[in-house]
Amino acid sequence: MNAEIISVGTELLLGQVVNLDTAIVAQELSGLGINLLYSAVVGDNVERLRHAVDTALSRSDLLIMTGGLGPTTDDLTKETTAACAGKRLVLHQESLARIQNYFNEKHVSENQEKQAWLPEGCHVFQNDNGTAPGCAFQAQGGCTVIMLPGPPSELTPMLKNYVVPYLKQGQEQVIVSHNVHIYGRGEAPVAQMMDDLMDGENPTLAPYAKEGECYLRVTARARTVEEADALCQPLIEEIRRRLGDFVYSVDVETLEELVVAKLREQGKTLATAESCTGGLLSKRLTDVPGSSEVFHMGVVTYANQAKEDLLSVSHETLERYGAVSEETAREMAEGMVRRSGSSLGIGITGIAGPEGGTPEKPVGLIYIALSDGEHTWVTKRSPIGRTKSREWHRHCAASQALDMVRRYLLDMPVVAN
Repeated sequence: MNAEIISVGTELLLGQVVNLDTAIVAQELSGLGINLLYSAVVGDNVERLRHAVDTALSRSDLLIMTGGLGPTTDDLTKETTAACAGKRLVLHQESLARIQNYFNEKHVSENQEKQAWLPEGCHVFQNDNGTAPGCAFQAQGGCTVIMLPGPPSELTPMLKNYVVPYLKQGQEQVIVSHNVHIYGRGEAPVAQMMDDLMDGENPTLAPYAKEGECYLRVTARARTVEEADALCQPLIEEIRRRLGDFVYSVDVETLEELVVAKLREQGKTLATAESCTGGLLSKRLTDVPGSSEVFHMGVVTYANQAKEDLLSVSHETLERYGAVSEETAREMAEGMVRRSGSSLGIGITGIAGPEGGTPEKPVGLIYIALSDGEHTWVTKRSPIGRTKSREWHRHCAASQALDMVRRYLLDMPVVAN
């Protein structure tokens, strides 16, 4: 099945709103094994929207529209798409009742009622987080059309709870996907290592990049979930064999989730001392539900005096080696263990940029230390290639700190080669 996405809204074209819808829908389609061939953004203009829809109906098996289902006059998606597909709009009483209940009014305005007018005979997806329902129907040429609300807070749950099950019903085979998450190896070298595995048809293997990490998606089709999963497992094991301890999980989405789970399993605790990351590592840890059981405390020691007062970093170390140094990172981690009483302490110090670098200590130079009170490990991140943003350096430093904790908890070399 070949799919196409059209996101509707002039605000998307003007950059006033970031188009997250395409990424959200594309990820779900990929998990279902549906090929996304085209995506487009169209403003609130009937003629241009009609042209985009007509083109999509002529070349795709599945068209997913996002946005333009609201109550205002510039919400044109339903009317235009239904006309192109040869469908008339009718008042869907159940959707109208839900809108009335949402506003706690028996009679709603014509604008609000407009959201309950849907293509005749369509399958309706209720909106649990707003007023505009979604729907699915078949156009005259055979293309399946799905229309969804634009706000991600409404689109995402509708997609996961109603649309994905609807699409699965129409498939003769079950599709199972597993994401193999990797830290410490980039997308290009990983893809090169997996080159001979990329041509498989069932299961398939595809590399994807995300901030400072990458992952491999293994997807298989079969009559049952169990059969599809059995097809995936040998390929996953081969990936693990080739990449070794650079694979940090299968299907656990983030390093912080994995680290919190392992800390809980082992009854260990963690505290953080951050400089250039400014509390980002602490935030990522505390974003994980249940992290309060294992995360004791975090401090941001930007100034040298704060490093001395809160972490007992020696004045001599700061004077001799500087705030951005292996020695300072080491003392920050060790001081964090002593101060917090935690099993593990992390120290991060560096230059995130865009200013503050020197030839000896350029932007992107970051030292990360992990201490368990008896031993301390320090790794050095050096800038490589083109200039990266401040956010990039901070995110990657936090990720590397988490990976060091992961390696420690799994009895792997704490500093990867």
